[in-house]
Amino acid sequence: MNQTLQLKLSLLPDSPGCYLMKEEGQIIYVGKAINLKNRVRSYFNQSKQTPKVAAMLKRVDDFETILCQSELEALLLENNLIKLHQPFFNILLRDDKRYPYLRINRKEPFARVTVARKVRDDGASYFGPYFGVHSIRQALTLLKKTYPLRSCSKKLPLKNPIRPCAYYEVGQCLAPCANLCTQEEYDSLLDGVVSFLKGDTKQAQKDIQQRMEKAAAQMQYEKAAELRDMLRDVKMLTARQNVEKAVGEDQDVFALAQSGLDAMGQVLYIRQGKLLGADSFPLAGEGGEPKEAVLSELLQRFYQQHQPPREVITESVDDAALLESYLRQRREGAVTLTVPKRGRKRELVAMALRNADDQLQKRNARRQAAYNKTEGALVRLQKALGLKKPIRRIEGFDISNILGDENVASMVVFLDGKPVKKEYRRFRIKSFEGANDFASMHEALSRRFQRAKEAEDSRRWPLPDLILIDGGPQQLSFARQAMLNLGFDVPMFALAEKQEEVFLPDRKEPLILDRRSDELHLIQSIRDEAHRFAITYHRKLRDQKFIKSPLEEIEGIGTQRRRDLLGHFGSMRAISQASVEEIAKVKGISRKLAENVYNYFHQTKI
Repeated sequence: MNQTLQLKLSLLPDSPGCYLMKEEGQIIYVGKAINLKNRVRSYFNQSKQTPKVAAMLKRVDDFETILCQSELEALLLENNLIKLHQPFFNILLRDDKRYPYLRINRKEPFARVTVARKVRDDGASYFGPYFGVHSIRQALTLLKKTYPLRSCSKKLPLKNPIRPCAYYEVGQCLAPCANLCTQEEYDSLLDGVVSFLKGDTKQAQKDIQQRMEKAAAQMQYEKAAELRDMLRDVKMLTARQNVEKAVGEDQDVFALAQSGLDAMGQVLYIRQGKLLGADSFPLAGEGGEPKEAVLSELLQRFYQQHQPPREVITESVDDAALLESYLRQRREGAVTLTVPKRGRKRELVAMALRNADDQLQKRNARRQAAYNKTEGALVRLQKALGLKKPIRRIEGFDISNILGDENVASMVVFLDGKPVKKEYRRFRIKSFEGANDFASMHEALSRRFQRAKEAEDSRRWPLPDLILIDGGPQQLSFARQAMLNLGFDVPMFALAEKQEEVFLPDRKEPLILDRRSDELHLIQSIRDEAHRFAITYHRKLRDQKFIKSPLEEIEGIGTQRRRDLLGHFGSMRAISQASVEEIAKVKGISRKLAENVYNYFHQTKI
């Protein structure tokens, strides 16, 4: 502990407030306390800390405090500071996935119903989330059939009314663009939409029922049948809601699952007794923290971004009374924070916990699968190749040419099993002409390791832990000799494509890896990426050659003279058929240059 920390710890006050842990001037954690002296000193006096706190304390070199009048004031300040600074060791909510919402901005004249992927603090109303494309399309379809709101993006009201579109003709729009309805009439319709989206479909069913009976009375049987089907769809949508009867109020239900280093927070949205949606929040590094403290902070962060409902149901949390006061202040109305011990609400918490466990297991499984394909595969590859040092950086090399034309080599870089495309390099073979993959590989590796000997740090390329050569034992031999000539000895192997055989410098027989293994799949992906990068470069050079003008190969004919010749004769064929005298008549072309042009075309076929 440095002297700055020791001095500040000795001067801490017995007062509520917030503390800001810092590393090199950057805030890495914000916390609150009813007694700053006791809370902040406890970090440095306890011999045993949770993994998260221990990791944080290793980085803390300073802290600041802000005094408050009460613990509630400290809680509000803490939330503001976290929102402002986004400290690394605080819980920062990021949705594991973003379900779509329906959005209505009533500040907009003749407001529309649109789809939004993120809830923003923009004054609009959001309804959802909806799970899957089908559910939100179904909701939009029912809305359009039941409530004829506009779906166009025109900025209304228009200065000059226009002719209504087809949606008006089929009864799915009130045509405010044509001034066929007032704002008051439209808003009345919009009120019904809002009630519908909040789960109150009784009025919608009543309206459809009346319209169906009216159509039947007027012997408009086809229209009555459409309304009958619409009424059935609304009833089915209501019936399919996963109803969890609580007390008929709006509720959010929270639970937390912990496993290893990480945790998963879960919230269920219950509106008017119906379960309308859910969200999960991965909480990195919170798996070893006290559950009550993590849940308490999760609720604080969540309701920074959302309006609290009438009741919040949760597992046990720290400072429940204080948290309830905070929720009431955020809602500007009554909020009840409930920690149920039995009954239906306890079942809701158990349901949220099951969802949290499921999401955490799925996330861990995805992370484990990703690990197996990258870092895990590298560990097993190290063992298979008999290497002493761990593998992080692998470089893959390949050659591409057609009958020796436009001969190129590629170098791709994988770090911890993932491609790092900004470090890819390509080489145009210069030391010889013709097809010779062995010599090409020798030149590419020579140039690569020459860059590793650069004196300037900015020009020096880092050494890899392992090199992959696309090819067999001969390509490997030439590549390795190039490396050894420059004084380096990096582990290297070749991967032959036909049988996927692995060749090592000190082993006569090839190594055969399990075709289903992640380590083979990893080196195959590196080999294939090197091949793709090489052939892409080769094709680019080949295409450039094909579109190159023959005039570029004539000495003394630059860009301007090429333009003058083409402008005078009109085509390359006309130039090739012109005499020396005709060519010399072009502005800027001397007799000598005219002879060069004439001789080129009469010695070379076009």
